[in-house]
Amino acid sequence: MKTCPCGSGRPYAECCEPYITGAQQPPTAEALMRARYSAYAEHAVDYIINTCIKGEGKQEIDRKSTQDWSEKSEWLGLKILSVTKGAADDTEGTVEFEAAYTRNGLKDTHHETARFKKVDGQWFYDDGEIVPVTIVRTGPKIGRNDPCPCGSGKKYKHCCGRNAG
Repeated sequence: MKTCPCGSGRPYAECCEPYITGAQQPPTAEALMRARYSAYAEHAVDYIINTCIKGEGKQEIDRKSTQDWSEKSEWLGLKILSVTKGAADDTEGTVEFEAAYTRNGLKDTHHETARFKKVDGQWFYDDGEIVPVTIVRTGPKIGRNDPCPCGSGKKYKHCCGRNAG
């Protein structure tokens, strides 16, 4: 049996597949988040689109770009970082997650804080905020008058730093 892409460790047929096929509804915001990730991995674009809040001034989902992201990516794993509310008896919930994938040979991580709403007993993705990536320098900063790290013997400003910044 195939393991579910959402990372639960359970068989796909007993985890997210019943939600994606419409046989069951996800009972929590986290369950919907996991099913949506699995839908990306399984290229079930209709499920992704159908589990988004519609109306209320919301912009329509771009089906083509959603399908391209789903199909042209290799989905590597989902990590749930935090869940606030979103239980079966709640009407709103937040799930912070990281979805790792590769696309065009480059590995990336989509880090988002997603908001979910329950409408008429069904959970929907409302919107989310991308969590910015902070880049941390691992070595000392190279000054413009320092020797160029490429080993040319020239000052950085006259070598590799000429077109930087």
